[in-house]
Amino acid sequence: MMKSVILEEKDIYSGCLILVNKSQPFRGDEKAVMQKLAPAQVNYPDVLLEAKASYMLSQLMRELGVKDAIVPVSGFRPVQEQRAIFEGSLKENGEAFTLKYVALPGHSEHQTGLAIDLAEKSDDIDFIRPHFPYEGICQSFRKLSSKYGFIERYQAGKEAITGIGHEPWHFRYVGYPHAELINRHGLTLEEYIDFIQDYPYEGKHLRFEDGGRSIDVSYIKASAASETLVEVQDQIPYHISGNNRDGFIITEWR
Repeated sequence: MMKSVILEEKDIYSGCLILVNKSQPFRGDEKAVMQKLAPAQVNYPDVLLEAKASYMLSQLMRELGVKDAIVPVSGFRPVQEQRAIFEGSLKENGEAFTLKYVALPGHSEHQTGLAIDLAEKSDDIDFIRPHFPYEGICQSFRKLSSKYGFIERYQAGKEAITGIGHEPWHFRYVGYPHAELINRHGLTLEEYIDFIQDYPYEGKHLRFEDGGRSIDVSYIKASAASETLVEVQDQIPYHISGNNRDGFIITEWR
Protein backbone atom coordinates (compact mmCIF):
# COMPACT_ATOMS: atom_id res chain seq x y z
CA MET A 1 0.00 0.00 0.00
CA MET A 2 1.33 3.42 -0.97
CA LYS A 3 0.82 6.82 0.55
CA SER A 4 1.38 10.27 -0.89
CA VAL A 5 3.84 12.73 0.60
CA ILE A 6 3.55 16.33 -0.54
CA LEU A 7 6.77 18.37 -0.41
CA GLU A 8 6.74 22.15 -0.63
CA GLU A 9 9.44 24.40 -2.04
CA LYS A 10 10.61 25.37 1.45
CA ASP A 11 11.35 21.69 2.17
CA ILE A 12 14.22 21.81 -0.33
CA TYR A 13 16.12 23.92 2.22
CA SER A 14 15.80 21.69 5.28
CA GLY A 15 16.95 18.24 6.34
CA CYS A 16 20.20 16.54 7.30
CA LEU A 17 21.53 16.45 3.72
CA ILE A 18 21.31 20.12 2.79
CA LEU A 19 24.45 21.32 1.04
CA VAL A 20 25.81 24.65 2.29
CA ASN A 21 29.03 26.07 0.88
CA LYS A 22 30.43 29.13 -0.91
CA SER A 23 28.05 28.76 -3.84
CA GLN A 24 25.08 27.39 -1.88
CA PRO A 25 23.95 29.75 0.90
CA PHE A 26 21.81 28.49 3.74
CA ARG A 27 18.26 29.27 2.65
CA GLY A 28 16.38 27.57 5.46
CA ASP A 29 14.51 29.11 8.36
CA GLU A 30 17.05 30.02 11.04
CA LYS A 31 14.32 30.50 13.65
CA ALA A 32 13.00 27.00 12.93
CA VAL A 33 16.53 25.62 13.32
CA MET A 34 16.90 27.34 16.70
CA GLN A 35 13.72 25.69 17.98
CA LYS A 36 15.23 22.23 17.41
CA LEU A 37 18.59 22.72 19.13
CA ALA A 38 20.02 20.80 22.07
CA PRO A 39 23.38 20.94 23.91
CA ALA A 40 26.12 19.02 22.11
CA GLN A 41 27.30 17.76 25.52
CA VAL A 42 25.75 18.14 28.94
CA ASN A 43 28.79 19.94 30.35
CA TYR A 44 28.81 22.44 27.47
CA PRO A 45 25.26 23.84 27.38
CA ASP A 46 26.22 26.80 25.18
CA VAL A 47 27.43 24.61 22.29
CA LEU A 48 24.28 23.57 20.45
CA LEU A 49 23.36 21.07 17.74
CA GLU A 50 20.17 19.98 16.02
CA ALA A 51 18.52 17.59 18.48
CA LYS A 52 18.95 14.36 16.46
CA ALA A 53 22.59 15.22 15.72
CA SER A 54 23.15 15.96 19.41
CA TYR A 55 21.66 12.61 20.41
CA MET A 56 23.80 10.69 17.90
CA LEU A 57 26.91 12.54 19.05
CA SER A 58 26.16 11.55 22.65
CA GLN A 59 25.73 7.91 21.59
CA LEU A 60 29.05 8.02 19.76
CA MET A 61 30.79 9.50 22.78
CA ARG A 62 29.22 6.85 25.00
CA GLU A 63 30.51 4.02 22.82
CA LEU A 64 33.99 5.56 22.87
CA GLY A 65 33.88 6.10 26.63
CA VAL A 66 35.71 9.39 26.15
CA LYS A 67 34.20 11.25 29.11
CA ASP A 68 35.79 14.71 28.66
CA ALA A 69 38.80 13.79 26.48
CA ILE A 70 37.01 15.34 23.48
CA VAL A 71 35.23 18.66 23.92
CA PRO A 72 32.84 20.60 21.67
CA VAL A 73 34.18 23.96 20.57
CA SER A 74 31.50 25.40 18.30
CA GLY A 75 28.12 24.19 17.11
CA PHE A 76 25.18 26.26 15.90
CA ARG A 77 25.98 29.85 14.99
CA PRO A 78 23.38 32.40 13.87
CA VAL A 79 24.37 34.43 10.85
CA GLN A 80 25.22 37.45 13.03
CA GLU A 81 27.76 35.43 15.01
CA GLN A 82 29.31 34.04 11.84
CA ARG A 83 29.65 37.58 10.49
CA ALA A 84 31.41 38.69 13.68
CA ILE A 85 33.80 35.72 13.52
CA PHE A 86 34.53 36.34 9.84
CA GLU A 87 35.18 40.06 10.28
CA GLY A 88 37.25 39.46 13.42
CA SER A 89 39.41 36.92 11.62
CA LEU A 90 39.92 39.31 8.70
CA LYS A 91 41.36 41.87 11.11
CA GLU A 92 43.43 39.40 13.12
CA ASN A 93 44.53 36.84 10.53
CA GLY A 94 44.13 38.48 7.13
CA GLU A 95 42.08 37.64 4.07
CA ALA A 96 43.94 34.52 2.85
CA PHE A 97 43.68 32.72 6.20
CA THR A 98 40.07 33.77 6.75
CA LEU A 99 38.83 32.64 3.34
CA LYS A 100 40.59 29.31 3.87
CA TYR A 101 39.17 28.49 7.30
CA VAL A 102 36.13 30.68 7.94
CA ALA A 103 32.93 30.36 5.90
CA LEU A 104 31.29 33.47 4.54
CA PRO A 105 28.33 34.74 6.60
CA GLY A 106 25.20 33.05 5.32
CA HIS A 107 27.27 30.22 3.81
CA SER A 108 28.34 28.43 6.98
CA GLU A 109 27.29 24.89 7.90
CA HIS A 110 27.20 26.04 11.50
CA GLN A 111 24.05 28.02 10.70
CA THR A 112 22.24 24.73 9.94
CA GLY A 113 22.78 23.29 13.43
CA LEU A 114 24.27 20.18 11.80
CA ALA A 115 27.98 21.00 12.17
CA ILE A 116 30.26 20.66 15.18
CA ASP A 117 33.89 21.64 15.75
CA LEU A 118 35.64 19.35 18.23
CA ALA A 119 38.95 19.49 20.08
CA GLU A 120 41.17 17.22 22.07
CA LYS A 121 40.82 18.61 25.58
CA SER A 122 43.60 20.99 26.63
CA ASP A 123 44.06 24.24 28.53
CA ASP A 124 44.53 26.21 25.31
CA ILE A 125 42.05 25.51 22.49
CA ASP A 126 42.15 27.54 19.28
CA PHE A 127 38.56 28.50 18.43
CA ILE A 128 39.09 28.64 14.65
CA ARG A 129 41.52 25.72 14.31
CA PRO A 130 41.12 23.40 17.32
CA HIS A 131 43.53 20.49 17.64
CA PHE A 132 41.92 17.16 16.64
CA PRO A 133 44.75 14.82 15.59
CA TYR A 134 44.73 11.63 13.51
CA GLU A 135 45.74 9.51 16.47
CA GLY A 136 44.54 8.42 19.90
CA ILE A 137 40.99 9.04 21.02
CA CYS A 138 40.38 11.61 18.26
CA GLN A 139 41.17 9.06 15.57
CA SER A 140 38.98 6.50 17.34
CA PHE A 141 36.16 9.05 17.18
CA ARG A 142 36.83 9.63 13.49
CA LYS A 143 36.71 5.91 12.68
CA LEU A 144 33.36 5.46 14.42
CA SER A 145 31.78 8.72 13.30
CA SER A 146 30.10 7.48 10.11
CA LYS A 147 28.31 4.73 12.06
CA TYR A 148 26.51 7.53 13.91
CA GLY A 149 25.88 9.71 10.85
CA PHE A 150 28.86 12.09 10.99
CA ILE A 151 31.50 12.82 8.35
CA GLU A 152 34.75 14.74 8.45
CA ARG A 153 33.47 17.50 6.21
CA TYR A 154 36.59 19.22 4.88
CA GLN A 155 39.06 16.57 3.78
CA ALA A 156 42.67 17.03 2.71
CA GLY A 157 43.01 17.05 -1.07
CA LYS A 158 39.37 18.12 -1.58
CA GLU A 159 39.81 21.84 -0.99
CA ALA A 160 39.03 22.76 -4.60
CA ILE A 161 35.66 21.03 -4.25
CA THR A 162 34.62 22.16 -0.77
CA GLY A 163 36.09 25.65 -1.00
CA ILE A 164 37.44 25.33 2.55
CA GLY A 165 40.88 24.30 3.79
CA HIS A 166 41.50 20.94 5.41
CA GLU A 167 39.72 20.93 8.79
CA PRO A 168 40.26 17.73 10.82
CA TRP A 169 38.12 19.15 13.63
CA HIS A 170 34.93 19.94 11.68
CA PHE A 171 32.27 17.21 11.57
CA ARG A 172 28.92 17.33 9.85
CA TYR A 173 25.85 15.26 10.64
CA VAL A 174 24.30 13.80 7.45
CA GLY A 175 22.63 10.78 9.00
CA TYR A 176 22.90 7.06 8.42
CA PRO A 177 23.54 5.42 5.96
CA HIS A 178 24.69 8.56 4.10
CA ALA A 179 27.80 9.02 6.23
CA GLU A 180 28.80 5.39 5.57
CA LEU A 181 28.19 5.79 1.83
CA ILE A 182 30.19 9.02 1.70
CA ASN A 183 33.13 7.34 3.45
CA ARG A 184 32.97 4.12 1.43
CA HIS A 185 33.05 6.03 -1.86
CA GLY A 186 35.59 8.62 -0.67
CA LEU A 187 33.31 11.55 -1.44
CA THR A 188 32.74 15.05 -0.15
CA LEU A 189 29.17 16.12 0.53
CA GLU A 190 29.28 18.11 -2.72
CA GLU A 191 30.21 14.97 -4.65
CA TYR A 192 27.64 12.86 -2.83
CA ILE A 193 24.79 15.21 -3.71
CA ASP A 194 25.78 14.89 -7.38
CA PHE A 195 26.32 11.12 -7.06
CA ILE A 196 22.83 10.49 -5.72
CA GLN A 197 21.27 12.21 -8.73
CA ASP A 198 22.26 9.13 -10.76
CA TYR A 199 19.68 7.15 -8.74
CA PRO A 200 16.26 8.67 -9.55
CA TYR A 201 13.29 7.79 -7.37
CA GLU A 202 11.39 6.47 -10.39
CA GLY A 203 14.38 4.38 -11.51
CA LYS A 204 17.12 2.22 -10.01
CA HIS A 205 17.87 3.17 -6.40
CA LEU A 206 21.22 3.09 -4.63
CA ARG A 207 21.07 -0.02 -2.44
CA PHE A 208 22.95 -0.09 0.87
CA GLU A 209 23.34 -3.44 2.65
CA ASP A 210 24.47 -3.56 6.25
CA GLY A 211 24.02 -6.33 8.81
CA GLY A 212 21.02 -7.86 7.06
CA ARG A 213 19.35 -4.50 6.53
CA SER A 214 18.56 -3.17 3.08
CA ILE A 215 18.32 0.60 2.63
CA ASP A 216 17.40 2.36 -0.62
CA VAL A 217 18.56 5.90 -1.39
CA SER A 218 17.23 7.91 -4.32
CA TYR A 219 16.75 11.44 -5.63
CA ILE A 220 13.75 13.32 -6.93
CA LYS A 221 13.97 16.73 -8.58
CA ALA A 222 11.62 19.34 -7.18
CA SER A 223 8.62 20.01 -9.39
CA ALA A 224 8.45 23.27 -11.29
CA ALA A 225 5.10 23.71 -9.59
CA SER A 226 4.92 24.73 -5.94
CA GLU A 227 4.59 21.13 -4.69
CA THR A 228 6.38 17.84 -5.35
CA LEU A 229 4.49 14.56 -4.88
CA VAL A 230 6.31 11.44 -3.66
CA GLU A 231 4.66 8.02 -3.34
CA VAL A 232 6.17 5.88 -0.56
CA GLN A 233 5.27 2.46 0.80
CA ASP A 234 3.12 2.87 3.88
CA GLN A 235 4.65 0.01 5.86
CA ILE A 236 8.33 0.92 5.70
CA PRO A 237 10.27 3.67 7.54
CA TYR A 238 11.49 6.48 5.32
CA HIS A 239 13.21 9.85 5.55
CA ILE A 240 13.19 12.74 3.09
CA SER A 241 15.72 15.57 3.11
CA GLY A 242 16.08 18.55 0.86
CA ASN A 243 19.48 19.12 -0.74
CA ASN A 244 19.32 22.96 -0.55
CA ARG A 245 19.66 23.06 -4.30
CA ASP A 246 17.05 21.51 -6.55
CA GLY A 247 15.35 18.55 -4.98
CA PHE A 248 15.10 15.83 -2.36
CA ILE A 249 16.95 12.72 -1.23
CA ILE A 250 14.74 9.84 -0.13
CA THR A 251 15.93 7.10 2.23
CA GLU A 252 13.82 3.96 2.64
CA TRP A 253 14.53 1.17 5.12
CA ARG A 254 13.38 -2.00 3.38
